[in-house]
Amino acid sequence: MIQPRTILNVADNTGAKIVQCIRPLGGTRKRYASLGDVIVAVVKQAEPRKMVKKHQIVRAVVVRQRQSKRRKDGSYIRFDDNAVVILEGSTKEPKGSRILGPVAREIKEKKFEKIAAIAQEVI
Repeated sequence: MIQPRTILNVADNTGAKIVQCIRPLGGTRKRYASLGDVIVAVVKQAEPRKMVKKHQIVRAVVVRQRQSKRRKDGSYIRFDDNAVVILEGSTKEPKGSRILGPVAREIKEKKFEKIAAIAQEVI
């Protein structure tokens, strides 16, 4: 359950390390983002001389969340951290070329095939 002001790790190689959620996308009454949802975030911590700079506003998709998520088969998925992958503009393409750590299977179901293809592990 990602809401405004939530601090998230970045799971790609764009140079950003930590982002803060500004708003989950999906309508005026959307309060929370879950696995596979797109958010608007601001970069709070970044490596120098990389693609993404500090204070930059980006779009990102949630690939891991600490809150348990119930799947259709009745099982639950839960991760150790909240993590996002930064997107290229308003498309569904990732900005980086590598995805670090596992990602949830819900990413592929929400039409982020490129992210699921380059991820180290899809759970």
